[in-house]
Amino acid sequence: MSSRSRNPLVVGRVIGDVLDPFESSIPMRVTYNNRDVSNGSEFKPSHVVNQPRVSIGGDDLRNLYTLVVVNPDAPSPSDPTLREYLHWLVTDIPATTGPTFGNEVVNYESPRPSMGIHRIVFVLFHQLGREIVYAPGWRQNFITREFAELYNLGSPVAAVYFNIQREAGSGGRRLC
Repeated sequence: MSSRSRNPLVVGRVIGDVLDPFESSIPMRVTYNNRDVSNGSEFKPSHVVNQPRVSIGGDDLRNLYTLVVVNPDAPSPSDPTLREYLHWLVTDIPATTGPTFGNEVVNYESPRPSMGIHRIVFVLFHQLGREIVYAPGWRQNFITREFAELYNLGSPVAAVYFNIQREAGSGGRRLC
């Protein structure tokens, strides 16, 4: 069995649906309420209301990064017509820091899936330098690959995803 087939980003179809194959080269840690996000971990919408803490590795503050957070399963995994839904976009994040030190282009919107299990994907790109990045006109149908190409970001340097689904018993149709 090759290491590629055991890669959780391949198993979870993040590579394929959102990203092309890449080698992770910078540590990135994503935390909601002191709980780390690991590939395939499960969170409830109530756990992700507030933007997560994101720590980016590296050792040179002059290296800048772009963070993209998308949902490739909107509005539902069986019919992802809004793929990819953009939940957060931050640029100019210096190495060794996090998004609060960067430029928030699109503010954080917490995931609230209505049906099925959705993947929320955090993707980190290394920037060649400071660049003006324009917010897309809408969040739906964002394409991470095209965004990376437009701004010459190259391949990702890190990515992680978690699964989320509607809280049990909240919302939805009630039968009387």
